[in-house]
Amino acid sequence: MDLEQPVPAEENKSTVLRNVLLAVAIVYVVVSLYFIISQHNDLANLESAVKQQQAAQDRLQQEVAATSRDLKTSTEALAQRLGMTEQDLQARMAARAADLERQQRAAERRLTEQEKASINQVNGEVSGVKTDLGATKTDLETTKTDLKATEAKLESTIGDLGLQSGLIARTRDDLDQLRHRGDRNYFEFTLHRGAHPTPISTVSLALKKVDAKHNKFTLNVMADDRTIEKKDRTVAEPMQFYTGRDHMLYEIVVFTVNKNTVTGYVSTPKSAPAPVTTAPSS
Repeated sequence: MDLEQPVPAEENKSTVLRNVLLAVAIVYVVVSLYFIISQHNDLANLESAVKQQQAAQDRLQQEVAATSRDLKTSTEALAQRLGMTEQDLQARMAARAADLERQQRAAERRLTEQEKASINQVNGEVSGVKTDLGATKTDLETTKTDLKATEAKLESTIGDLGLQSGLIARTRDDLDQLRHRGDRNYFEFTLHRGAHPTPISTVSLALKKVDAKHNKFTLNVMADDRTIEKKDRTVAEPMQFYTGRDHMLYEIVVFTVNKNTVTGYVSTPKSAPAPVTTAPSS
């Protein structure tokens, strides 16, 4: 009768140690993967944090690979070192596990601090934008107030033909405001008494007489091969006349009268013909 050969104690001990090492390695891998997946889900919406998480994952994988190599080396060593007990092996693996857990937590703390720093930076930039928007809004309100104040100075009156005139500019600043409104074309001029007719838009003007003391003047308007005399006119008085094939209403306004000169502008409709020698300032 054959007797079953007893298994050597050393072989049983080696088998037990291998199983323990394998189980511990699996636990480490599972724990590491759990932390990696958890971090990935938490930081999915932050691109920079994702990149850092990937780096942390790579480091953990390297640690797992290093642990696996250590386990393999330890197993081979155990086969030669019968003096190492199971308790010694467990203590060594527990210390390694604790070290890996500390590294994992440290990586999580670093990522959390970086996230907070990124959020604070974004909040600071948003606050800066809000401040700039507030300043811009204030500037716009100031500009609106200035425009309203300027428009209040502009007046509408009746021209010398008895027709309702548009807004009248009494200064160059007022004239600039009228240009910005864009309702009509505006051509500024300075006329000298006794000089040849000056082309302005599609007409010509000639200053004939000046009474600076009473802010009066007389000028001739040459349009459509005819001369229209505007006699004894005053500052800011709209001088109106019709011209062109479409019978368009032009206006002349003088806002300064000096000893031998006057300064003002010609106002024409937007649909008026293009000037021959000057361009509209509108």
